[in-house]
Amino acid sequence: MRFVSWNVNGIRACVTKGFKESFDSLDADILAIQESKMQKDQLILETPGYHQYWNYAVRKGYSGTAVFTKKEPVNVINGMGIERHDQEGRVITLDMGDYYFITVYVPNSQNELKRLDYRMDWEDCFREYLLGLKKEKPVIVCGDLNVAHKEIDLKNPASNHQNPGFTDDEREKFSTLLEAGFVDTFRYKYPDLEGAYSWWSYRFNSRARNAGWRIDYFVVSDDIKDKIVDAKIHSDIMGSDHCPIELELDI
Repeated sequence: MRFVSWNVNGIRACVTKGFKESFDSLDADILAIQESKMQKDQLILETPGYHQYWNYAVRKGYSGTAVFTKKEPVNVINGMGIERHDQEGRVITLDMGDYYFITVYVPNSQNELKRLDYRMDWEDCFREYLLGLKKEKPVIVCGDLNVAHKEIDLKNPASNHQNPGFTDDEREKFSTLLEAGFVDTFRYKYPDLEGAYSWWSYRFNSRARNAGWRIDYFVVSDDIKDKIVDAKIHSDIMGSDHCPIELELDI
């Protein structure tokens, strides 16, 4: 099975920059997007052979997620069932029968870390949500987790320390998730690979210089880590300030 995740930073903009061509070439069994930035009926996206599921933020032009899957799920759940966290369209869970597939767009801590406290609460709730699912069957989580876990995961760790996405608090929350029984699939396959990033600022010609961050992940429950075949970062695919990432899993 081939899974793909991509923060498109506005699906309506991304479709004018080759999204459909990239979607077709990736040919994933399940493809998830984050930061769709749209409301229902603002875009009709034709994806023959795929079922589409969307979760929209209450606030217009903000956040949002979607999943495109060849196989119809048993059930689809939007959000975590926690009202204070379910207004921004950040989580979609697909019950695929043998496993759960979740796409997530983790809140950004924002400038001056003004949303860090909210982010910490969100992280704890999301981890508990995943642990509840894990008790039932294997879990595959993908999305923009808005954190570079280790120094190897961004180009300039020293100058970015305590900036949003590389605070000690955010990194510790990701460590706590892994310690709770989950695996960062890319580092499982490539523990020492440097220069592997999934997001680049639009400023300072960052992408051309590969001055990036790895903040997009596939994380799986540790009961299926032996089924990880490969993990990829499609840095050659344009259309957003993020690139698609891929997980191949023998499931």
